[in-house]
Amino acid sequence: MGWEALEQWGEDVARIEPLAGGVANDVWSVLVDGRLAVCRLGTRSDADLAWETALLRHLDREGLTVPVPIPTTDGRLFADGLVVMTYLEGGPPETQADWRRVAGTLRELHRLTRGWPQRPGWRSSTDLLHAEAGTRIDLGAMPQEGVARCRAAWARLAGRQACVVHGDPNPRNVRMTANRVALIDWDEARVDVPDLDLVLPDNAADLDDGAYDIAAQASAAWEAAVCWKDEYSVKRLAEVRAL
Repeated sequence: MGWEALEQWGEDVARIEPLAGGVANDVWSVLVDGRLAVCRLGTRSDADLAWETALLRHLDREGLTVPVPIPTTDGRLFADGLVVMTYLEGGPPETQADWRRVAGTLRELHRLTRGWPQRPGWRSSTDLLHAEAGTRIDLGAMPQEGVARCRAAWARLAGRQACVVHGDPNPRNVRMTANRVALIDWDEARVDVPDLDLVLPDNAADLDDGAYDIAAQASAAWEAAVCWKDEYSVKRLAEVRAL
């Protein structure tokens, strides 16, 4: 149905302007009942959107600042690939102190989601030690030597407790004010090992040298696999040590 589905949030809903939304979605600012909000149109399945919207509502109830799904007039949290969420003000982290606050928020996310079910159709990094594919990852498309290097990096995470990871805590996905840290764009969220979220600038999460190296290698391997084969993924694979 596309953008026509926006009518399900009310007759006075209006799109304002496009926002940066990544490769998988079309994202716009909108007005809903006179309030600024964000609307995302993509191709995720209903099961995937149900997982994401349930997660965001849970995190909001527990006190994290996240985009909260705004229901349709009949109470649904998404419709025909559309999700409408609250708009969050703020700017990106700029200092080491800012990134330390981000690390604290990520650790709270991890604490609140231990035992959370996996996103439908997704695989964790350690699942891919044996599985060939999951969501956008297809290891069969990568050179065998690259797959072996990625799996060697992920194997160092085996046996650790899993939780929800944001999956992409780069500056564009953080909205900071003096009083709070907000995480936006949960497209890459999944259940995985929490240290994958904590490879932050200046090691703001204070991982020890061994833990940081393990997490950095596993994160580079994940980004190489999930984006294969574009220029960025080739660069990331080059950062994963040869066997």
